Amino acid sequence: MSSIKLHRLISVAPMMDCTDPHERYFLRLISPHVLLYTEMVTIAALLHGDTEKLLDFDPFEHPVALQLGGSDPKDLAVCARMGEAVGYDEINLNVGCPSERVKAGRFGACLMLEPQLVADCVSTMNQAVKVPVTVKCRIGVDHADSYAELQTFVQTISEAGCEVFIIHARKAWLNGLSPKQNREVPPLQYEIVEQIKKDFPHLTIILNGGIKTVAAIEEHLKTIDGVMLGREAYSNPWILAEIEKHIFENDKISDRKSILEQYLIYIENQIKKGVRLTNISRHLHGLFQGQLGARAWRRYLSEHAHKRGATADVIREAMKMIGIVE
Repeated sequence: MSSIKLHRLISVAPMMDCTDPHERYFLRLISPHVLLYTEMVTIAALLHGDTEKLLDFDPFEHPVALQLGGSDPKDLAVCARMGEAVGYDEINLNVGCPSERVKAGRFGACLMLEPQLVADCVSTMNQAVKVPVTVKCRIGVDHADSYAELQTFVQTISEAGCEVFIIHARKAWLNGLSPKQNREVPPLQYEIVEQIKKDFPHLTIILNGGIKTVAAIEEHLKTIDGVMLGREAYSNPWILAEIEKHIFENDKISDRKSILEQYLIYIENQIKKGVRLTNISRHLHGLFQGQLGARAWRRYLSEHAHKRGATADVIREAMKMIGIVE
């Protein structure tokens, strides 16, 4: 079990096809303080698939949390123990993903309609591990979106031993909207999450959803305990450097060139293990967002990193092309 102390002030959300080990290593190079999360891993995949691959992470990623998807308390407990055994600092239960796939598997946002089942899951997981067990949810689901229903949900789960709730400040529509639309169409209602914090001051409440600037983060931190960034951290990873400077008051931030030089060592090691460059370089597309040469950087990586036998030299050539190395 990791002895890392978790600081929940800023975290990066679990995002399918985004927050894999390559992305997490890259983000950790930029920010030593933010809490990172894995992509959601289903308990079925862990119990019946390539467990070692699914749980793989580099110790450099700490602090890092494992997000699980499932609804069977006993199986979740087994998987939580697996996560703790390999060193994850937290086990998070997904009660917020609105896709049809997770609905069919009876996990994700549909579980908000079954608070007692979620409570049973949390209680059983807590008995199985010593690391924190947390819940990521929405403010409501379909027509079960009253504040009273959210209040009951939080009350029920907290009584089962959950002390940390990460709340996406949008409701989820389980029918009619895609996962992408569920991140954009339902309106953000930050005031609901703020009210939950007022009603449950003893709980740690983390706000997620639509937060894109350091100024917005600073404003939200006046009323809640922490902020979780989602797509902004992926499309514009350099926001984490701004967070290091302004939120964590870290004046020892590396520049983009230094970050890439460090990441090149990681890339070369991964290629030796048989990883294709494009599986890593795709996480770098947003590194220069808003900077001169950003479009050329993305285009060069897109055109060359996918080629058979591509090496870290593709990254070096892209760096030369936009003038950050000679």
